[in-house]
Amino acid sequence: MAALDAIRSLLDGPSPATLATFRKDGSVLVSPVWFRHADDAFEVVIANDDVKLRHLAHDPRCVLVVFEAVRPFRGVEVRGEPELIELADATGIRADIAGRYLGPADGARFAEARRATPATLLRLAGGEPRIWDLSAILPVEERRATSGR
Repeated sequence: MAALDAIRSLLDGPSPATLATFRKDGSVLVSPVWFRHADDAFEVVIANDDVKLRHLAHDPRCVLVVFEAVRPFRGVEVRGEPELIELADATGIRADIAGRYLGPADGARFAEARRATPATLLRLAGGEPRIWDLSAILPVEERRATSGR
């Protein structure tokens, strides 16, 4: 997906993300999640007893927002109906995703500690992402400081 190439370092780094799902009453639950971007889709591992899966069973729409908490404050929002894949063993995917945030060794330990927890892989295709990059509107001094990105 060419549009995401401009923010590849954001997607490959340990960027914060939120996943919004919809309750039966139409209100929104926004949850922090760890993710990875693989094969043109955003992937999140969700424990099978998590309320997010119950929300998606009722209303399959969701919104994933990945953002940068430091300059130049880039981000992406993706909306749609994800593919949900029940995982017989989520350990490898969990380790890969957790490793982005914790480092490989701690990511592997994190995943191993959850080996017995059944999980589902949420895959949300990029579709038409809304991307932002605030570097163009930062004060001149700040643009120079972040020009290496």
